[in-house]
Amino acid sequence: MVLAKVVGTVVSAHKEARLGGIKFLLLDKINPATMQGKNDYVVAIDGVGAGPGEVVFYVAGSSARLTAVTDGKPTDATIVAIVDNIEIRGEYVYRKDGQ
Repeated sequence: MVLAKVVGTVVSAHKEARLGGIKFLLLDKINPATMQGKNDYVVAIDGVGAGPGEVVFYVAGSSARLTAVTDGKPTDATIVAIVDNIEIRGEYVYRKDGQ
């Protein structure tokens, strides 16, 4: 799994029929120690209802097709979790609640 931050949305009016009704999000991979984006972007299917500014886990490759939302769908990246906290060496570097 890869940590990333939702930085935008991607809209496609014309797409493969099996992708109809699915939300695409633009992710920027992050450095968890600094929480800074790496300017390394990926478009992922939203499998969990993530939104702008949230930190998420996404999976890539064949794992991206193993969720309820993506089963049988042509995808290479899927968001599978919204992150609540990141702790490194006993110190919180990220808390979704902002504390």
